[in-house]
Amino acid sequence: MRKFGLILIGCLTASFSFAQAVRFEQNTLFVKLNKGAELPAHGLIENSKHLFGDMYELTTTDAILLENDLRQDSAVAWTEKSFYAGERNLALPVDSKAKPALAEDVNFNDPQASRVWAFNDAARFGVSVTKAYGELPNRAAKNIIVAVVDTGVDYKHEDLADVMWVNKGEIAANGIDDDSNGYVDDVNGINTIDRNADGSATTNPMDTHSHGTHVSGTIGAKQNNGKGIAGIATNVQIMAIRTVPNNGDETDKNVVESFLYAAKNGAKLINCSFGKKVNEGGMVVSEAIKHIGETYGTLVIAAAGNDSWGPLRWHDIDTGLRYPASFANEHLLVIAATSSSGGLASFSNVGKVNVDVAAPGQDVFSTTPNNGYQSMSGTSMASPTTAGVAAQVLTYYPKLTALEIKDVLMKSVTVVPAFAGKMVTGGRVDLSAALKYAEATYPNRASRRLTR
Repeated sequence: MRKFGLILIGCLTASFSFAQAVRFEQNTLFVKLNKGAELPAHGLIENSKHLFGDMYELTTTDAILLENDLRQDSAVAWTEKSFYAGERNLALPVDSKAKPALAEDVNFNDPQASRVWAFNDAARFGVSVTKAYGELPNRAAKNIIVAVVDTGVDYKHEDLADVMWVNKGEIAANGIDDDSNGYVDDVNGINTIDRNADGSATTNPMDTHSHGTHVSGTIGAKQNNGKGIAGIATNVQIMAIRTVPNNGDETDKNVVESFLYAAKNGAKLINCSFGKKVNEGGMVVSEAIKHIGETYGTLVIAAAGNDSWGPLRWHDIDTGLRYPASFANEHLLVIAATSSSGGLASFSNVGKVNVDVAAPGQDVFSTTPNNGYQSMSGTSMASPTTAGVAAQVLTYYPKLTALEIKDVLMKSVTVVPAFAGKMVTGGRVDLSAALKYAEATYPNRASRRLTR
């Protein structure tokens, strides 16, 4: 298992090549207080928001000056700016001339479901989706919410509209925060990039890129609707959270808000297909993920990154750190990418401590905006493959904690000898094996049995 430090809903299909300049939001400062201390008064604090525990987010006119002063206060444990991730491309090129890999014996009526080669059994380098659906547990299926924190989701897509999470506490478009959760008309999720005049996140998470829509289809595109593809999980609801701009460059503030929103609104899994090269010494994102794991039972599934030139040079995120993937955090599951031929994808990062499992991530066919479909590659695609597997397990074992579903996925992998030393488990996720492991190990976490 991962070696955990003191102190993470699956990073973008980016090569993680970032701008060198350290940039941060000038009007935001995170403050962690010492236990039992009160937030100090200061003329530069325009507004304060309690996040969790002893953590606060401050709005200010001068983050640098405020930070310098608060660091001298005995009530303050540490401060941290809200850094930008850096601009980058959000997709890796796909060989359009290559013959697409196909799945065999797909048991869905969706016309392009066979393009999802991850459905294949482990022997054919997939994650055993078709096999698993042929031997599902004799248990009641529960709905599972998966938050996709990304570039947004085309929630009107023909293959996604029926699986979108709907906030039942909100009345759409009435301009009122009906459920008093701090967001007006957050019917399908939120948008932390576009903010109102008062600084609050808006609530239209429509994808204006394609990345988040692609990720969502892999997890849970509607099965057996006679359209497009099928997702890995059934009984899944996709919560759309737009946090990553089309050019990348998300901020720590937006990431933290997204994670907290997702967990508080019922997401058991958060797919994190984004990341950055430099963490600037900050821990607020890691502490947020620890908090939602312990408080809400939410597991964050994150991509390992795409800096490798395998097999000549594998980028090791144990030493060449990438965030959040390199956080020593037990509530984080980090995913490498594999190809349809069974090996690690040449771009996939590795790490025998910080990378946990592998999953299909090369030439992955899924949904794109405006009822489109196309292939993308990256550990960003391996992360939602894993999130889909996790969601399907949770459908029948909904009482699993964040650490227990992580244990299920890691203990049930199909071991690949060539992966030894490149990740904790040395194996690829396997839905069929995961369901059997959950039944054998955590029967008390299962839904009720069905009568025959």
